Amino acid sequence: MAELQAEKAFARTFLNTISTQPVVYPDDYRQPPENSLKRVPVLPIPVPPPPARKPRVEETASTSASISLVFRSLKPPASFTLSVQPTDTVSAIKAQLAAQPKAPPADAQRLLLKGKALADGKLLKEYNVKEGDTINLMLKPGFDWNPNAPPTTKNTDIEMSDASAPKPFGGVKLDPNAKPGGDKKRHQRVPSVVLSPSPSSESPGAVEKDILLTLDADVGPVTNAETLSTYHETVSNPLFWERLYAFLKNEFKTEADVYTAFEDFLRAAKGSLTAFEIAKIRDHVGVIGMAGT
Repeated sequence: MAELQAEKAFARTFLNTISTQPVVYPDDYRQPPENSLKRVPVLPIPVPPPPARKPRVEETASTSASISLVFRSLKPPASFTLSVQPTDTVSAIKAQLAAQPKAPPADAQRLLLKGKALADGKLLKEYNVKEGDTINLMLKPGFDWNPNAPPTTKNTDIEMSDASAPKPFGGVKLDPNAKPGGDKKRHQRVPSVVLSPSPSSESPGAVEKDILLTLDADVGPVTNAETLSTYHETVSNPLFWERLYAFLKNEFKTEADVYTAFEDFLRAAKGSLTAFEIAKIRDHVGVIGMAGT
């Protein structure tokens, strides 16, 4: 019995020792055929090329079909509906909107979609605009626009002629040295007016002389410096805007209406405020504007 136990122990030790040794195959070793994988026959069948990708109908329709958008202004209240192309630039849309009756000029427009300003150089489709969307129309600071004002008509009854030609009493002659038109942003000297009296039968020997009148429109309204200083002192005080913001919160129901009303009041006072004062007001009230203005 002891010998059998000794043989089992020897066999176990020998097998453990052999299993730890690496197996080395000779260079001419070949696996038995029954252990090899069977080869799959490959038939030389010609395969046609994959079909070319065709653009979807939705993509072509979205880039070519026009969409209708609503441009709405809250102050002053106005609304315009235009049919535009998604591939149009924002500047082209502003020009198309400016061509509408009672619309503001293109350089005064500021278009916003969901609170984000639209850049002039970008395409409309870059902002994911859909059919029937509403785009907010605002004015840049310094521009005045009233859609309810009656259209102004230019006086075309004045006849342009040579200053030496005779005119009846009350005839108008324009100074040939005066420049027509002029800059609309500042006052310019208007053309000179020559009044020629009509010939009188009572004094046949009298010499008629033209009367030259020069009208100057440079004189503006007289303002009181003390009134302007007190107004600026009140408007530039951040506590004034804090009380105004609290008042607007009590008057309006939604936060968007409060923000819009506050921006309208601040935009109306920007002409008498500096950039530092505007930033100080916004930091004190806690209302941040576009690009820090």
